[in-house]
Formats: sequence, C-alpha cells, structure tokens
Amino acid sequence: IGRAVAVLLASEGVEIFTCGRDERHLADGLKRINEVGKGSGVALDLGDRGNIDRFFAAAEDALGQYDIAVINAAIPIDGVTNSSEDDVNYALAIDYVAYVLSAQKAAATMGNRGDLILVGSMSAHHLGGEGSVYAGMKKGIQGFAEALHKELGNKGIKVGLIEPGLTGADFQYPDIPADKQREMTNKDEMLRAEDIAVGVHFMLSQPRRNVVMQMVMTQRVSDEG
Repeated sequence: IGRAVAVLLASEGVEIFTCGRDERHLADGLKRINEVGKGSGVALDLGDRGNIDRFFAAAEDALGQYDIAVINAAIPIDGVTNSSEDDVNYALAIDYVAYVLSAQKAAATMGNRGDLILVGSMSAHHLGGEGSVYAGMKKGIQGFAEALHKELGNKGIKVGLIEPGLTGADFQYPDIPADKQREMTNKDEMLRAEDIAVGVHFMLSQPRRNVVMQMVMTQRVSDEG
C-alpha cells in the first residue's frame, strides 16, 4: 500500500520521502517513484524506537518542512495464545507505537498546516478472536485517529483514517500467495493497493474546511456477506 500511495502522489507532483524494511524492495519502489516524479528514502525497521527518530531526521534533511504525512506500517500477528511475548512486543512497536510517535513528530514539523493520514485496517470492525492482537491494535489506531483529529484540527492539521479490507500485498504471504492474490483480485474478492492510494488522494484533494475523518474500503465480494 505504501508503495502505491507514494507512486500516485509522486505522479501528482508530491516529493516523496519514504522508508522500508527491505533495501531491495525500497530501491525498487524508489525506482518507480522517480520514473513518475521525485523521491528518496531510507531502509530501516520502525520496530526499533531509535529508527523513528532517524527516519524523521532524514525526512527533514531531504524535504525541509513538509505538509503531508501518510503513516502506513503493519506486520501480521495472531491472538495472544498463539503469539510469543517477543512477537507481541514487536507487533505493538510497529502496528501501534510507531503510528503514535510518527504522528507526534510529523505534527511538530507541520506546524499549523498539514494533512496527516493513517492507514489502519478493516480488522478494527471485525474483532475476531483468531487475530485478537492485530485487531486490537487496529481498533486502537481507530480511536487514536479520532482523538488526534480533535487535538490537531483547530491547529490547522487535518487527520484522516483509511481502513482497507483484504488488500493484495506481500503482507498476505504465505497464507495467500501471489497467484492466488491475482485470482482473488480478478474476482473482486480482494482490493489492489492502488485502490487504497486513490482513497488517500481523495482525502488530500478536499478543501481545507472538509476533513474525511474515516474511510472504510472493502472488496465487493466477501465471505462475510
């Protein structure tokens, strides 16, 4: 999703600074970004607290003051009974703590004008026990986004939350391999990352008076009815 968002925004003239855990994937993404616009980035793991500081320092060096931040980071995790303590702590660091700290740093740089978009998950609306840790964190992001809107709105910063349903991505491996993802997308059983990018673009294209606080995007065909 992050790559698709960056490519679309770059094609619209936004200078991009991004990050990724894998240097090879980051390089591939930046190659595409620079084919349609301008962008740079750094490879790091946001699960490491020090790397959040490192990323935002590098972003300021590259961009100076910026007015758009899209926070999108997630790793899958099961319920508490099927996950180790280390796995839970790592997931919390990426799927929740990194969101809060990133929003804090972005808001400080934006000052009195900007757009802050958080990419959550439709899992916040389907609190199944088999993924209690993941769903719980996404519910937390949902509440955080709503409260953050109230905190920052009067200061000039718009806050929006996008909650995608089942979306084709490396995130789905190994449960849903690439060929199965393509098949599901063709059957309208799975979204494409580009669909979510269009949602981000829609949020950013609104007049300053209008805040799209929450957008749920889901595939047309679902086994949940």
